[in-house]
Amino acid sequence: MTINIQYVQMPTSESMSAIVTNKLNKLSNKYDWIIKADVFFKLENDPSGSGKICEIQLSAPGPRLFAKSSQDNFEKAAATTIKELENQLRKRKETFKKY
Repeated sequence: MTINIQYVQMPTSESMSAIVTNKLNKLSNKYDWIIKADVFFKLENDPSGSGKICEIQLSAPGPRLFAKSSQDNFEKAAATTIKELENQLRKRKETFKKY
């Protein structure tokens, strides 16, 4: 699986890249038919403090999977987004036909 991480209008973070890459690799070991992951970290001006956004788009057989979350820090946003994607992957795997 190929992982592309982009930081939109903010400085890059090696530690965040390492955390997300590690979690996505675990996901790809469980679901080996994932082709590519595009990760976007965005910083939004939000007065409530939850303007740290993580968006992940997965390329897999069938329609693309997409999840987005906004939290008060990027680690929580990434964890929530990956959990949402895992639920979507589990549902997609159930629809596969077994021959």
